[in-house]
Amino acid sequence: MSEQSTDLRETVRRRYAAAAVKVTGGGTACCGSDPVEAGVGVGVGVDANFGSALYAADEREALPAEAVAASLGCGNPTAVAALREGERVLDLGSGGGIDVLLSARRVGPTGKAYGLDMTEEMLALALANAAKAGAANVEFLKGTIEAVPLPADTIDVVISNCVINLSTDKPAVFAETFRVLRPGGRIGVSDVVADDTLTPAERAERGDHAGCIAGALSFAEYRAGLEAAGFTDVEIAPTHPVADGMQSAIIRATKPVPGA
Repeated sequence: MSEQSTDLRETVRRRYAAAAVKVTGGGTACCGSDPVEAGVGVGVGVDANFGSALYAADEREALPAEAVAASLGCGNPTAVAALREGERVLDLGSGGGIDVLLSARRVGPTGKAYGLDMTEEMLALALANAAKAGAANVEFLKGTIEAVPLPADTIDVVISNCVINLSTDKPAVFAETFRVLRPGGRIGVSDVVADDTLTPAERAERGDHAGCIAGALSFAEYRAGLEAAGFTDVEIAPTHPVADGMQSAIIRATKPVPGA
Protein backbone atom coordinates (compact mmCIF):
# COMPACT_ATOMS: atom_id res chain seq x y z
CA MET A 1 0.00 0.00 0.00
CA SER A 2 1.35 3.45 -0.92
CA GLU A 3 2.05 6.08 1.72
CA GLN A 4 -0.85 8.17 0.40
CA SER A 5 -3.22 5.19 0.65
CA THR A 6 -2.02 4.45 4.18
CA ASP A 7 -2.60 8.08 5.17
CA LEU A 8 -6.11 8.07 3.68
CA ARG A 9 -7.00 4.84 5.49
CA GLU A 10 -5.77 6.31 8.77
CA THR A 11 -7.82 9.47 8.17
CA VAL A 12 -10.91 7.34 7.60
CA ARG A 13 -10.17 5.23 10.68
CA ARG A 14 -9.72 8.28 12.90
CA ARG A 15 -12.89 9.91 11.62
CA TYR A 16 -15.07 6.90 12.27
CA ALA A 17 -13.42 6.14 15.58
CA ALA A 18 -14.33 9.67 16.64
CA ALA A 19 -17.87 9.16 15.36
CA ALA A 20 -18.22 6.02 17.49
CA VAL A 21 -16.96 7.84 20.56
CA LYS A 22 -19.44 10.64 19.92
CA VAL A 23 -22.35 8.20 19.68
CA THR A 24 -21.23 6.36 22.81
CA GLY A 25 -21.32 9.73 24.55
CA GLY A 26 -24.88 10.37 23.44
CA GLY A 27 -24.33 12.23 20.18
CA THR A 28 -25.21 11.46 16.57
CA ALA A 29 -22.79 11.08 13.68
CA CYS A 30 -23.28 11.25 9.93
CA CYS A 31 -21.25 10.95 6.77
CA GLY A 32 -20.65 13.92 4.49
CA SER A 33 -18.32 16.88 4.87
CA ASP A 34 -19.38 18.37 8.18
CA PRO A 35 -17.61 20.50 10.78
CA VAL A 36 -14.30 19.28 12.15
CA GLU A 37 -14.06 18.27 15.77
CA ALA A 38 -10.76 17.43 17.49
CA GLY A 39 -9.02 17.47 14.13
CA VAL A 40 -11.36 14.88 12.63
CA GLY A 41 -14.52 15.68 10.67
CA VAL A 42 -17.52 14.33 12.55
CA GLY A 43 -21.02 15.26 11.48
CA VAL A 44 -23.52 16.01 14.19
CA GLY A 45 -27.19 15.61 13.43
CA VAL A 46 -28.87 13.85 10.51
CA ASP A 47 -28.17 14.88 6.92
CA ALA A 48 -31.12 14.08 4.66
CA ASN A 49 -28.74 12.42 2.19
CA PHE A 50 -26.98 10.23 4.76
CA GLY A 51 -27.77 8.40 7.96
CA SER A 52 -30.76 6.96 9.77
CA ALA A 53 -33.34 9.10 7.93
CA LEU A 54 -32.95 6.67 5.01
CA TYR A 55 -34.47 3.83 7.08
CA ALA A 56 -38.16 3.24 7.68
CA ALA A 57 -39.49 4.40 11.03
CA ASP A 58 -40.41 0.87 12.10
CA GLU A 59 -36.85 -0.31 11.38
CA ARG A 60 -35.35 2.50 13.48
CA GLU A 61 -37.76 1.97 16.35
CA ALA A 62 -36.89 -1.75 16.61
CA LEU A 63 -33.17 -1.09 17.14
CA PRO A 64 -31.04 0.33 19.97
CA ALA A 65 -30.85 4.12 19.79
CA GLU A 66 -27.04 3.96 19.54
CA ALA A 67 -27.22 1.77 16.42
CA VAL A 68 -29.51 4.31 14.77
CA ALA A 69 -27.38 7.26 15.89
CA ALA A 70 -24.25 5.64 14.43
CA SER A 71 -25.79 5.14 10.99
CA LEU A 72 -23.38 6.73 8.49
CA GLY A 73 -24.64 5.31 5.22
CA CYS A 74 -26.14 6.72 2.05
CA GLY A 75 -28.90 4.13 1.68
CA ASN A 76 -30.58 1.07 3.14
CA PRO A 77 -28.99 -2.01 1.56
CA THR A 78 -31.00 -4.49 3.62
CA ALA A 79 -34.16 -3.18 1.95
CA VAL A 80 -32.91 -4.13 -1.52
CA ALA A 81 -30.82 -7.25 -0.85
CA ALA A 82 -33.92 -9.49 -0.68
CA LEU A 83 -32.55 -11.40 2.30
CA ARG A 84 -34.13 -14.76 2.98
CA GLU A 85 -34.50 -17.01 6.00
CA GLY A 86 -31.36 -19.02 6.70
CA GLU A 87 -28.94 -16.97 4.59
CA ARG A 88 -25.46 -15.90 5.67
CA VAL A 89 -24.89 -12.17 5.19
CA LEU A 90 -21.70 -10.10 5.37
CA ASP A 91 -21.76 -6.31 5.87
CA LEU A 92 -18.57 -4.62 4.66
CA GLY A 93 -17.73 -1.70 6.95
CA SER A 94 -20.44 -2.46 9.48
CA GLY A 95 -19.86 0.52 11.77
CA GLY A 96 -22.28 0.63 14.69
CA GLY A 97 -24.10 -2.43 13.39
CA ILE A 98 -27.43 -1.10 12.10
CA ASP A 99 -27.38 -3.13 8.86
CA VAL A 100 -26.07 -6.25 10.62
CA LEU A 101 -28.89 -6.12 13.15
CA LEU A 102 -31.52 -5.55 10.46
CA SER A 103 -30.03 -8.39 8.40
CA ALA A 104 -30.04 -10.71 11.42
CA ARG A 105 -33.75 -10.15 11.85
CA ARG A 106 -34.42 -10.87 8.17
CA VAL A 107 -32.40 -14.11 7.96
CA GLY A 108 -33.75 -15.39 11.27
CA PRO A 109 -32.25 -17.80 13.79
CA THR A 110 -31.17 -20.28 11.10
CA GLY A 111 -29.17 -17.58 9.30
CA LYS A 112 -26.25 -15.45 10.36
CA ALA A 113 -25.12 -11.85 9.86
CA TYR A 114 -21.44 -10.91 9.96
CA GLY A 115 -20.15 -7.38 10.33
CA LEU A 116 -16.62 -6.41 9.28
CA ASP A 117 -14.96 -3.21 10.44
CA MET A 118 -11.40 -1.98 10.95
CA THR A 119 -12.19 0.45 13.76
CA GLU A 120 -11.97 -0.80 17.35
CA GLU A 121 -14.34 1.87 18.62
CA MET A 122 -17.02 0.98 16.05
CA LEU A 123 -16.65 -2.73 16.80
CA ALA A 124 -17.12 -2.07 20.52
CA LEU A 125 -20.21 0.01 19.79
CA ALA A 126 -21.60 -2.68 17.46
CA LEU A 127 -21.10 -5.42 20.06
CA ALA A 128 -22.89 -3.31 22.67
CA ASN A 129 -25.76 -2.68 20.24
CA ALA A 130 -26.04 -6.39 19.43
CA ALA A 131 -26.22 -7.19 23.15
CA LYS A 132 -28.95 -4.57 23.67
CA ALA A 133 -30.89 -5.96 20.70
CA GLY A 134 -30.53 -9.53 21.99
CA ALA A 135 -29.20 -10.62 18.59
CA ALA A 136 -27.73 -14.11 18.90
CA ASN A 137 -27.09 -14.75 15.20
CA VAL A 138 -24.50 -11.99 14.63
CA GLU A 139 -20.72 -11.90 14.66
CA PHE A 140 -18.46 -8.88 14.30
CA LEU A 141 -14.99 -9.28 12.80
CA LYS A 142 -12.04 -6.91 12.86
CA GLY A 143 -10.36 -6.43 9.51
CA THR A 144 -10.37 -4.49 6.28
CA ILE A 145 -12.71 -4.84 3.34
CA GLU A 146 -9.68 -5.43 1.11
CA ALA A 147 -8.77 -8.62 3.06
CA VAL A 148 -11.91 -10.24 4.44
CA PRO A 149 -11.16 -12.72 7.27
CA LEU A 150 -13.64 -15.37 6.07
CA PRO A 151 -13.22 -18.50 3.95
CA ALA A 152 -14.09 -18.57 0.25
CA ASP A 153 -17.57 -19.56 -0.94
CA THR A 154 -19.24 -19.18 2.47
CA ILE A 155 -21.49 -16.11 2.19
CA ASP A 156 -24.87 -15.85 0.45
CA VAL A 157 -25.17 -12.06 0.36
CA VAL A 158 -22.69 -9.21 0.75
CA ILE A 159 -24.07 -5.81 1.68
CA SER A 160 -22.35 -2.50 2.35
CA ASN A 161 -23.56 1.00 3.06
CA CYS A 162 -21.47 3.91 1.76
CA VAL A 163 -18.14 2.24 2.58
CA ILE A 164 -16.63 0.92 -0.65
CA ASN A 165 -16.06 4.50 -1.82
CA LEU A 166 -13.74 4.92 1.20
CA SER A 167 -11.36 2.17 0.05
CA THR A 168 -8.15 3.11 -1.73
CA ASP A 169 -7.99 -0.34 -3.38
CA LYS A 170 -11.43 -1.02 -4.82
CA PRO A 171 -10.27 -3.86 -7.13
CA ALA A 172 -9.20 -5.73 -3.97
CA VAL A 173 -12.61 -5.08 -2.39
CA PHE A 174 -14.42 -6.44 -5.43
CA ALA A 175 -12.10 -9.46 -5.62
CA GLU A 176 -12.56 -10.27 -1.92
CA THR A 177 -16.32 -9.85 -2.18
CA PHE A 178 -16.36 -12.28 -5.10
CA ARG A 179 -14.12 -14.74 -3.23
CA VAL A 180 -16.23 -15.02 -0.08
CA LEU A 181 -19.53 -15.34 -1.93
CA ARG A 182 -20.75 -18.81 -2.76
CA PRO A 183 -21.54 -19.47 -6.46
CA GLY A 184 -24.94 -17.94 -7.07
CA GLY A 185 -24.40 -15.47 -4.22
CA ARG A 186 -25.14 -11.80 -4.70
CA ILE A 187 -24.37 -8.28 -3.55
CA GLY A 188 -26.76 -5.52 -2.53
CA VAL A 189 -24.73 -2.39 -1.89
CA SER A 190 -25.51 1.26 -1.30
CA ASP A 191 -22.68 3.58 -2.29
CA VAL A 192 -21.87 7.02 -3.65
CA VAL A 193 -21.26 6.98 -7.40
CA ALA A 194 -20.13 9.82 -9.66
CA ASP A 195 -21.49 10.78 -13.03
CA ASP A 196 -19.27 9.46 -15.81
CA THR A 197 -18.48 13.01 -16.90
CA LEU A 198 -16.77 13.93 -13.61
CA THR A 199 -13.00 13.58 -13.37
CA PRO A 200 -11.39 12.44 -10.09
CA ALA A 201 -10.30 16.03 -9.50
CA GLU A 202 -13.85 17.28 -9.95
CA ARG A 203 -15.12 14.65 -7.49
CA ALA A 204 -12.55 15.82 -4.96
CA GLU A 205 -13.81 19.39 -5.34
CA ARG A 206 -17.24 18.25 -4.12
CA GLY A 207 -16.11 16.71 -0.83
CA ASP A 208 -13.26 14.94 0.91
CA HIS A 209 -12.34 11.26 0.85
CA ALA A 210 -13.39 10.47 4.42
CA GLY A 211 -16.64 12.32 3.76
CA CYS A 212 -17.70 9.66 1.23
CA ILE A 213 -17.28 11.85 -1.85
CA ALA A 214 -13.76 12.16 -3.29
CA GLY A 215 -13.15 8.41 -3.44
CA ALA A 216 -16.32 7.57 -5.35
CA LEU A 217 -16.10 5.64 -8.61
CA SER A 218 -18.06 6.69 -11.66
CA PHE A 219 -20.96 4.55 -12.88
CA ALA A 220 -18.81 3.10 -15.67
CA GLU A 221 -15.85 2.49 -13.34
CA TYR A 222 -18.04 0.70 -10.81
CA ARG A 223 -19.53 -1.59 -13.44
CA ALA A 224 -16.13 -2.32 -14.97
CA GLY A 225 -14.63 -3.09 -11.56
CA LEU A 226 -17.35 -5.56 -10.65
CA GLU A 227 -17.21 -7.26 -14.04
CA ALA A 228 -13.41 -7.50 -13.88
CA ALA A 229 -13.78 -9.34 -10.56
CA GLY A 230 -16.11 -11.85 -12.23
CA PHE A 231 -19.57 -10.54 -11.34
CA THR A 232 -22.49 -10.73 -13.75
CA ASP A 233 -25.94 -9.13 -13.92
CA VAL A 234 -24.54 -5.82 -12.66
CA GLU A 235 -27.19 -3.18 -11.96
CA ILE A 236 -26.45 0.33 -10.73
CA ALA A 237 -29.53 2.42 -9.96
CA PRO A 238 -29.21 5.98 -8.59
CA THR A 239 -31.55 6.83 -5.73
CA HIS A 240 -30.84 10.44 -4.70
CA PRO A 241 -28.20 13.15 -5.22
CA VAL A 242 -25.59 13.77 -2.52
CA ALA A 243 -23.56 16.45 -4.34
CA ASP A 244 -23.42 18.02 -7.78
CA GLY A 245 -22.98 15.10 -10.19
CA MET A 246 -22.74 12.59 -7.31
CA GLN A 247 -25.49 10.11 -6.53
CA SER A 248 -26.30 7.59 -3.89
CA ALA A 249 -26.93 4.37 -5.78
CA ILE A 250 -28.04 0.80 -5.24
CA ILE A 251 -25.61 -1.70 -6.76
CA ARG A 252 -26.59 -5.31 -7.38
CA ALA A 253 -24.56 -8.12 -8.96
CA THR A 254 -24.27 -11.90 -8.89
CA LYS A 255 -21.43 -14.40 -8.62
CA PRO A 256 -22.17 -16.87 -11.43
CA VAL A 257 -22.50 -20.59 -10.94
CA PRO A 258 -19.80 -22.38 -12.97
CA GLY A 259 -21.28 -24.19 -15.95
CA ALA A 260 -24.72 -22.71 -15.45
